[in-house]
Amino acid sequence: MDSTLKMIVYVVEVLVFILMFFAGYFIRKFFSEKHLRDTEERAKKAAEESKKEFENRKKEVELESKDLKFKMRLDFERETKDRRQELSNLEKRLGQKEENIDRKVDVLEKKDKDILKREGLLSGKERSIETRHNELSGLISEEKQKLQRISGLSVEEAKRLFLQRVEDDAKQEAQTLFNKIINDTKESADKKAKEVLSTAIQRCAAEHVTNTTVSVVALPNDEMKGRIIGREGRNIRALEIATGVDVIIDDTPEAVILSGFDMVKREIARISLERLLQDGRIHPGRIEEVVDKVKHEMDNTIKEEGDHAVFELGLQRVHPEIIRLIGRLKYRTSYGQNALQHMKEVSLLMGVMAGELNLDINLAKRIGLLHDIGKAVSHEVEGPHAKIGADLAKKYGESPQVINAIISHHEEEEPTSIYAVLLQGADAVSATRPGARRESLENYIKRLEKLEAIADAFKGVEKAYAIQAGREIRVIVQPEKITDLQAIGLSREIRKKIEEGLEYPGQIKVTVIRETRAIEYAK
Repeated sequence: MDSTLKMIVYVVEVLVFILMFFAGYFIRKFFSEKHLRDTEERAKKAAEESKKEFENRKKEVELESKDLKFKMRLDFERETKDRRQELSNLEKRLGQKEENIDRKVDVLEKKDKDILKREGLLSGKERSIETRHNELSGLISEEKQKLQRISGLSVEEAKRLFLQRVEDDAKQEAQTLFNKIINDTKESADKKAKEVLSTAIQRCAAEHVTNTTVSVVALPNDEMKGRIIGREGRNIRALEIATGVDVIIDDTPEAVILSGFDMVKREIARISLERLLQDGRIHPGRIEEVVDKVKHEMDNTIKEEGDHAVFELGLQRVHPEIIRLIGRLKYRTSYGQNALQHMKEVSLLMGVMAGELNLDINLAKRIGLLHDIGKAVSHEVEGPHAKIGADLAKKYGESPQVINAIISHHEEEEPTSIYAVLLQGADAVSATRPGARRESLENYIKRLEKLEAIADAFKGVEKAYAIQAGREIRVIVQPEKITDLQAIGLSREIRKKIEEGLEYPGQIKVTVIRETRAIEYAK
């Protein structure tokens, strides 16, 4: 009985489980079909909406296209109408010119007829004129012979004497007129030039020069010198080969000196050595690895410096290669003056002067920043840096005004615009301000001696003195050999000779002094 009951209970449980399983299956199927139907409905709605949106967009595009066609048609009709009007006006002008030509031809034909009529009348007058001419020629010959007997000079000698006097008088008058023009021009231009330059200088503040050809790396202690040298000097040789600079280790306490004229290489060597000292691992392999990494970083630094200079001056559309060259000039000096700082200073000065003269300030700044760009590759390309810079500017698409200003700022060519003249002035102001540049005592003395020798080489010069640190040369001439007018010409000749045979920063004033002294002693 119990077993039968258990069997019945078991069967009932199995049936209940089967019913629950089928109920769950059908319920899931029902909900799945419902979700699928809902998804299909949403997809259909989305497709219909997309189709409607596509149709709307298509209509909008068609309307825009029709509108554009209509505008183009109107523009074409307007241009065609203008062209037709121009052609009509041109036809009218040509017709008027043809009428004028016809009238002139008629007038010329009438004049020709009048001339032919008058020829018969003139033939008789010509014969009488010829007779009078022969009589006058005879009288002139007689007068010449009488003058030759009285003066004791032949005709040719008298001509030469007369022409010589005329030539001397013309030279003197020309020199006097030249001096008057120069003085009048200076009086009117000197005040304005001083005003513009003083304004530019006042608004441009710059630091004194501090660059040298050596860098000093501080050491934590003198024991590091041995590690830098390495076994049998292999570390120091590897560093010099990798960087291209001389590493000097002497008795200077806790310091190593890096020497080289290329400031980029010297900076790479300084940064590399400082990193090696911080790391502590100093051997040839590590040295090459660090130097290569610093070189890569230096390329990025150079580009950033160029970008910063261009951004600081507010310039636009500068070629990337020119920006890189500008950045390289941060590590270039001229007479001890940093080249990039000098270029930025000249750019600011030109901008101020251009503003005072109502010129294009951006163009003036651009010329000032690019004027010494040739110095970035002057050690790689032969020739003066002004010509190299002009070639680079032309290569990278700069305007003709920029190119001419660059090549003419040291007078390799003649300036063709006022910007080129402003560049010469701004360059001289930046280079000659106190503390801007320095040169060795030996070079300085040689320059002064050569300056005096150039002036002494001219005839009639008694003595020449270089004063004001070579900014002026005073020439004393012999008054019995040099006249006042010749002294003016001598100053110009000395100026040309200095420009051709001497290199100098800024400008040199040439002063020629002529005086006559009469001395007597009362006894």
